Amino acid sequence: MTAELRARGGGGEDCQVLLNQMKEITGIQDSAFLLAALKAADGDLMEAVTFLTEDPAPEPVQSPAAAEPSAWEGSVVGKQLPQDVGAAPAPHNQDSLCTANTVRPLESPKASAAERDAAERPQDPHSAENKNRSKRKRCEVWGESPKQSDWRRAGDWPVGMKNIGNTCWFSAVIQSLFQLPDFRRLVLGYSLPQNVLESCRSHTGKRNIAFMQELQCLFALMLGTWRKFVDPSAALELLRDVFRSAEQPQQDVSEFTHKLLDWLEDAFQLTVNVTSLGDKSENPMVQLFYGTFLTEGVHEGNTFSKIETFGQYPLQVNGYRNLNECLEGAMVEGEMDEATASQSVKYGQERWFTKLPPVLTFELSRFEFNQSLGQPEKIHTKLEFPQTMYMDRYLYCNKDLIQMKREEMKRLKEKMVTLQQKLERYMEYGSGPARFPLPDMLQYVLEFIATKPAGAVCSAQSSQTTPLHSQAKPNVLDVLSQPNSIQERTDARTEDEAFFVANSSPQQSSSMDLQPPVSPAELSERPAPHVVSREELNLVQTCLQRWRNEIEQDVQDLKESIARINLSIEQMYCDPLLQQVPYRLHAVLVHEGQANAGHYWAFIYDQPRKRWLKYNDISVTESSWEELERESFGGLRNASAYCLMYISDQVSPVGADEGEGPEARQLQKEVEALSPELRHYIQEDNWRLEQEAEEWDEEQSCKIPQMEPSPTSELQDLSSESGPEQSPVCEPSVHSLSSEHARIAKEQTAKAIANTADAYEKNGVEAALCEAFHEEYSRLYLLSKETPTPQNDARLQHVLIYFLQNNAPQQVVERTLLEQFADKNLSYDERSISIMKVARAKLSEIGPDDVDMEEYKRWHEDYSLFRKVSIYLLTGLELYQNRKYQESLTYLVYAYQSNTKLLLKGTNRGVSESLIALYRRKCLLKLNEVAASLFVSCEEAHVSEGVSILNELIIPCMHLMNNFEISKEDLDAIEVMRNRWCSYLGREDMDAKLQMKLGELLPRLLDGSTEVIVLKEPPKIRPNSPYDLCSRFAAVMESIHGASAVAVQ
Repeated sequence: MTAELRARGGGGEDCQVLLNQMKEITGIQDSAFLLAALKAADGDLMEAVTFLTEDPAPEPVQSPAAAEPSAWEGSVVGKQLPQDVGAAPAPHNQDSLCTANTVRPLESPKASAAERDAAERPQDPHSAENKNRSKRKRCEVWGESPKQSDWRRAGDWPVGMKNIGNTCWFSAVIQSLFQLPDFRRLVLGYSLPQNVLESCRSHTGKRNIAFMQELQCLFALMLGTWRKFVDPSAALELLRDVFRSAEQPQQDVSEFTHKLLDWLEDAFQLTVNVTSLGDKSENPMVQLFYGTFLTEGVHEGNTFSKIETFGQYPLQVNGYRNLNECLEGAMVEGEMDEATASQSVKYGQERWFTKLPPVLTFELSRFEFNQSLGQPEKIHTKLEFPQTMYMDRYLYCNKDLIQMKREEMKRLKEKMVTLQQKLERYMEYGSGPARFPLPDMLQYVLEFIATKPAGAVCSAQSSQTTPLHSQAKPNVLDVLSQPNSIQERTDARTEDEAFFVANSSPQQSSSMDLQPPVSPAELSERPAPHVVSREELNLVQTCLQRWRNEIEQDVQDLKESIARINLSIEQMYCDPLLQQVPYRLHAVLVHEGQANAGHYWAFIYDQPRKRWLKYNDISVTESSWEELERESFGGLRNASAYCLMYISDQVSPVGADEGEGPEARQLQKEVEALSPELRHYIQEDNWRLEQEAEEWDEEQSCKIPQMEPSPTSELQDLSSESGPEQSPVCEPSVHSLSSEHARIAKEQTAKAIANTADAYEKNGVEAALCEAFHEEYSRLYLLSKETPTPQNDARLQHVLIYFLQNNAPQQVVERTLLEQFADKNLSYDERSISIMKVARAKLSEIGPDDVDMEEYKRWHEDYSLFRKVSIYLLTGLELYQNRKYQESLTYLVYAYQSNTKLLLKGTNRGVSESLIALYRRKCLLKLNEVAASLFVSCEEAHVSEGVSILNELIIPCMHLMNNFEISKEDLDAIEVMRNRWCSYLGREDMDAKLQMKLGELLPRLLDGSTEVIVLKEPPKIRPNSPYDLCSRFAAVMESIHGASAVAVQ
C-alpha cells in the first residue's frame, strides 16, 4: 500500500466549515462528536457523514443482535436449517456486549495538501502585467491529495496564506490587517491618477506603488478566491529586496509592521491633496494607525513638555504581570512632584495620550540582549491582557483624576508593605536561621509543659490521659526536623509502572487529624519538664493560651486588612467615569521559539461569527479564548504574544447586516464593489483553479489504483495469503473479505466438521451441517463471554468472537458462520465436500431482504482493520523491545491512527488506546535523544543521519500527536523534545554552519503547517493463522513489565 499519512502542527486542518456542513447534513449539533467523526474519517466529509448517518444496529424486532444459541428459531439461517436440532447449553441470560460508543478523536485529521516547492519565486514582481505574476503548478497546489476539501475554500471561510520559506511573520501581520474592514477597503480602493503615476520618478515611490498594487491583488484573492489559501510570492519578493539578510532568515514582526505602515503611508500620501509636503493629517493610514501623546517632565530642575506621534506603542514585559501594569510603567517614569521640581537631582516624566488611533497596536518587547553570551534572548515570562481594554486612565483629559488615584494607589501600596512586614514578623518568628509562626511556637510550648515525664507516663498507663495529650499536634522535634510539617513523599515509579501498576486500594492513608491518639509509649519518648507543679502548669497554660489567642487575632486582623487593601487596589480604576473609551482586542500575534528562530501565527477575533480564529499560514481554524490564553500569555511554553492589536468602536464592523448569512452577503458586496480589473483578476484565478482541478482529476483517474488503494484493499493486503496472480489494484467485494475470514478460521471449522461423523452417518449431510453449525456457534458464544486476561484476547481467535462481543446483528453472525462451512478450502474428504455444498446452497437462498449486505460488509471491514491494528501494535512492541525504535515508531503511529477509527464505533471495537500512545511516546523520546546526539556530534555523516531521523520520523509524528485532543503526557513529551533542540541555539561549541542548519530545522520542528509532512507506512506482516497471532500477543504482553495490569479492550 502506498497511502501516506499527512499532518500539520496542532492538527492544522480547516475543519470548522466541515463541522458546520456536517451539522446541516446530519442535524447533530454536538461539535465534539462531529469533530471525532471527522477525524476518524481522515478529514473526508462524506465518509464522516456516512459514519453518522448509517443505520445503527437495528432494533431487536427487526434485526436482533447475536443471540444465545437457543434463540435461533425464526432467524435467517434458522429457517434454512432443520428445527429439530436440540439447543446446546448456554448462559441463562445474555449480557450486553456492546457498550455505549465512546468518542475518541483521531490523532490528527488528514492534513490538507500543501504546496511543496518553497523556493519558487515570481518571474518579475515589478511588472505591472498580471500575466507575469507567478503561476501555481498543480503539483504545488494539490500535493498528492485528490480531495476537494484539501484545496478548495469552504464557503465564506477565511483563506490561509502560503509560507514561502520562513515567511510566517508576513502571514500573521497581513491576515490581522486584512480582517480590519476599514484597512481592507482602503487597500482595495487604492488608485492613483495617471498624471501622478507619470510624475513619480523616484525608486522608492515606484516601489511603494508596485507593492500597493501587489497588496491589492493579494487582498482581492483573499476576498473572492475559491482556493483554500493564497500565494503571496509577488508581494513578498518586493519586501525581500529590502529585508534580505543572510544573518536573519526570519523577519521580526515589529520591524516588518513598521516598514509596511511606512510604505503604505507614503503610497497613500500620493493620493492626498495637501499644500505642505510634511502635512500627513489627511493621510488615511495615519488617521487609522497613528496617535499622539504628550510628555511632561522634570529634568535637572527644569520642566519640559512635548507632543509626539506614535504608531506601534512599545511596552516592556519584564517585571510586569499584565498589560495595564506595562502601560502604567511606560506612562510614568521617576517621580513627578511639583514641590521638589526645583531640585536638580529630581527627574521624572509622565506621558498622556492626547489622541488615540482607531487601531491601537502594542508592541511587546520580549527580547533582550544577553551581554555575557553576546546574543539576544527571548523573555518567556507570563503577561496577561484583557479582551477589552479601557484607555481612560491614560488620557490627558483625565489627568487630574488619574493623578489623584495614583497618589492613592501609592499610599495603599506603602500601607500594604507595612502590614505585610508586620505579618511576616508573626509568621517567621525567631532570631536564628530556622523561623516558625509564633502561634505555632506557643502551641508547641503548651504541649511541652503538658507532657509528663517518662516515669509518670508509665505509672498512668491505666488511667485516662489529659485532654491535652489527645491533640494530634506536632511536637517541637517534629517541627525542627520538618519545618513545613509535611512529610515529603516521592513517587519513584517510572512511566511504565505508572501505566501498568493497578490502582491501589482506596483508603490506604488518612489525614493527620484522623489518626488515633498518641500512645503513652510514644509520649514517653518526647521531651518533658522534669518537675512541674500544678500551680506552675496552670499559670503557664493560662498565660500561653491567652497570648496565643491574642496573636492569632492580630494575625487575622492583619490578613483581613491586607485583603481589603488588595481589593481597593484592584478596583481603583473600576470607576464608571474611567470606562468610557473601550478598545476591543482584535488580533494577537504569537511567536514560538527562541530569539533567533521560531514560528509566528495570529489569533484574530471574527466579529460576525463571534469567535476567535487561529491563522497559522495555510491553516485557518476555529479557536477559543482559552486556547489563546494558553498560547499567548507565556510562562508555560516557548510561545507568547509579541504584538497586540486593539480596535475602538470607530472601526467599522464586518457584516453589519442582520439575518442569515451576513458574512457571505458582506463578502459578495465587497467583491462587487471592486474595480473591474480586480474582479477580472479574481475570475481569472478561479477559472485557472477549475482548469487545474479538471487536469488533476484526469491524471488521478489513471493513478488512483496504484497510488491510493481503497481501505478494503488495504485490509485485504494485510491478512491475505493469496499468490502473485491476484491483482493488487482490484478492490475486493464483500465476499472476498468474509471469505478471507473463513480461510483464517478453516482449521477451527474443519475440527467442528470432524466432530459430526456420527450425525453424518446416521442422519445425512444436512443434519451434520446443523450439528456442526450449532456446536461451533455455542463454542464461540461461550468464548466471547469469557473475561479477557492480559495475555489473551479472544477476538484474535475468530471473527465471530469479535462480532458477538460487539453485539453484531444476528443475521450477520449467522451468515458469517454459514459462509465458513461453505469455504472451498474445506475440501478434505467426502463429508467436508458434502457439507460445503449444502452450506453453499443455503447461502444462495439468503436474499437481500434477509441480510443487509452493506452492513455485512462494514462488519467484516471493521474486523480486518482490528486485525491490522493488532498486528501493527504487536510488531511495534516487539521492535521496541529489540531497541529498533525507528521501525517500531511507524508501526505504532499507524496502529494508533487506525485504532481511533474503530474506537469511534465502540470501546470494544479496537485495542487499548493508552497502550499504543504510551509506547509511541516512548519511541519518539528515544529517537529524539538519538537524533540530538548525532546532531551535536558535529561529524557530517552523523549530523546528516540525525537530521534525517528528525525530518522523516520525529517531526511527522509530533505533528500527528499535536492535535485538538492531545493528552498532557504527549504535550509534555513534545515540549521536552522541542526544548532539547532549542537549547542548542547559540552554543559556543557549535560552528556557524551547524547553527544555520539548526535555524532551518527549528521552524519545522515548532510548527508543521507550512508543508505537507509524509510518514511512509511500514511493511505489512501477514500471520499464518489466528493461533500464531494469539501466541504472539501472549508472548508480547508477558514480556512487558507489569503485564498483569494490561487489558486489551
